[in-house]
Amino acid sequence: MPSIKATYSSATNSCEELTPDSCGIIIFGASGDLVYRKLIPALFNLYTRNLMPITFYILGFARTEMTDEEFKERIRNSLISVHKISDTQMVESFLSQCRYTSGEYNDIEAYRRLQKKAAGCDCDFTKKENKLFYLALPPQLHPTVVSRLSQSGLTMEGENEDPWARVVFEKPFGHDLKSALELDKHLTSMLNPSQIFRIDHYLGKETVQSILMLRFANIMFEPLWNQRYIDNIQITVAESVGVEHRGGYYEKAGCLRDMFQNHMLQMLSLVTMEPPTRFKAHCVQSERVKLLHAIRPWSERTLKDNIVRAQYVEGKVNNEDVHGYHGEPNIAPDSTTETFVGMKLYIDNWRWQDVPIYMRSGKRLSMRESEIAVTFKRVPHSLFGLESQHEMPSNILVMKIQPNEGVDLTIHTKQPGPKACMASLSLSFKYSEVFDTVPQDAYERLLLDCMLGDRTLFLSREGVEAAWKIVDPVLNFWRDHPEQAPLHTYSAGSWGPKASDELLLRNGHQWRNPPEEHGTHFKSLAKPLIIRK
Repeated sequence: MPSIKATYSSATNSCEELTPDSCGIIIFGASGDLVYRKLIPALFNLYTRNLMPITFYILGFARTEMTDEEFKERIRNSLISVHKISDTQMVESFLSQCRYTSGEYNDIEAYRRLQKKAAGCDCDFTKKENKLFYLALPPQLHPTVVSRLSQSGLTMEGENEDPWARVVFEKPFGHDLKSALELDKHLTSMLNPSQIFRIDHYLGKETVQSILMLRFANIMFEPLWNQRYIDNIQITVAESVGVEHRGGYYEKAGCLRDMFQNHMLQMLSLVTMEPPTRFKAHCVQSERVKLLHAIRPWSERTLKDNIVRAQYVEGKVNNEDVHGYHGEPNIAPDSTTETFVGMKLYIDNWRWQDVPIYMRSGKRLSMRESEIAVTFKRVPHSLFGLESQHEMPSNILVMKIQPNEGVDLTIHTKQPGPKACMASLSLSFKYSEVFDTVPQDAYERLLLDCMLGDRTLFLSREGVEAAWKIVDPVLNFWRDHPEQAPLHTYSAGSWGPKASDELLLRNGHQWRNPPEEHGTHFKSLAKPLIIRK
């Protein structure tokens, strides 16, 4: 089948990345999985691209007792054995910047040792340096660590933030609205708002970052980006894996807290928000918050009819038998935690009034795929002899978030040949193919922005609060009225429960399940449309 060749040219000469000022990166929870799976590889990649500060150090802190050399060996194993880095000389150069100290997170003496160790690292610099604290920790430890950092003076900044001290927080930001507000109150009593960086790694993905540029740098899209021309929007974040080693966390969180309160709602806000006045952090964050406030409040009827929750049972994934959620480690035998959520919601403003927004996310689905699909309305009148315009397929713009980041636009054209047959054509590109490079990991972008002080891709306090105000009523309804919100089941390896499909069928829609094979750029319609003359 023919493919569409994509080429590109840079529209500006100002695409070079800035290099951050010298700083120390202090990672709490430095013995945990996230550090070696994501943070260290991201920092190493920035190092190989000459995007780390000219002078920097990485100082790990955790309960586990380790020497500097043992910490370095863990990093070495992660980079060489797990992430297959072949440039051992570059690895050793990176390791020379790494240190470690241990202690209990609530022990003020441990923070004094940390302060002394950091001061020793600072001696490698020409002056006292900036510090970036990354809390790769369970959220219940965040208040304790921030309190101790403040008490020890580690987060003290100089005049006009010179030197600066910034603290990065991993999600979740609270367990519900009340706890999120309490957490924010505690953090802001110890830190200035400018020091708080709430990270959502989905906002660092290339396609998610490109949403605003796709919308606001291309004149052909923005005039159509409204209720007059768009029929519906679908956001899917599908995972083929189960909860794996995260059973203890997932039992307390569930799919709604884990995915919707942050990733899903943030992607929705980017694809539907109004144009910001400038591409500055406060302008972008403000428009995202306004959009979240415009989401139609839940009623008892919509809580019952427009949301589906489910849990996976045994099935097949990639032709392998897998057990159900109750068979996962650290899961209660009678657990009612949802592993899938599908929902329909509406945005009450002039741009999106009555356009249905469908969102779904789940574990143990057919494949790993995250995408945003914007389906345009059909042509108002058929010129090609069809009985109605409903026989004409819709144009669809698909922003693929992972694993094959890129954009697809489905249009219709004449199929070559003597008959006047219509076919669907997908104008498609993948970042890895067009730009001849592998898109950087989301943590690379976000860690670099932290060091640069760019808050555009981070969550604001107002954004977190607005998201919880959407999610909280759902959680409360499930808790108080379980009989009206049944927990459905679905087989592992499927696309979710039947009730999720029925949610869309009531509006005459269906989920766009991505094909198993990617890269098909041209396809005939199931029934070729023959133009009657």
